[in-house]
Amino acid sequence: MAIEKTLCILKPDAVKSGNMGNIIAHIQKEGFKILGLKMVRLSDRSAGKFYEVHKERPFYSGLVEFMSSGACVPIALEKENGIAEWRRVIGATDPAEAAPGTIRKLYATSKGENAVHGSDSVENGLREISFFFTEGELADLGL
Repeated sequence: MAIEKTLCILKPDAVKSGNMGNIIAHIQKEGFKILGLKMVRLSDRSAGKFYEVHKERPFYSGLVEFMSSGACVPIALEKENGIAEWRRVIGATDPAEAAPGTIRKLYATSKGENAVHGSDSVENGLREISFFFTEGELADLGL
């Protein structure tokens, strides 16, 4: 298995509810290396650009509105088999369907406000990380 990079975003609901530290601790407990982390506030335009792959889907406008509704925390992660591992750790999109102990089961409140984002492929992970971080901002921070 290869070392893969993936993007986590602590979504506005996770930030507002005060669960940032809990989720970051969960990430570290699962053995992910944190390469970069920052708090940002997405504009409607930047949220729309980030999620443009979903532009034709019925949930797109609500997602853009939600993601621009408050602060969020993009985190560049790295781990062996990182994409699949991160998807396992976060759980199903709908927290009601998420496995016990997953981030979404623990911290999400609904399918729309599901606490975290996770890249779905190696290619998207790299593209999504580059959306939020320059190469110079990514480093092994020892976290």
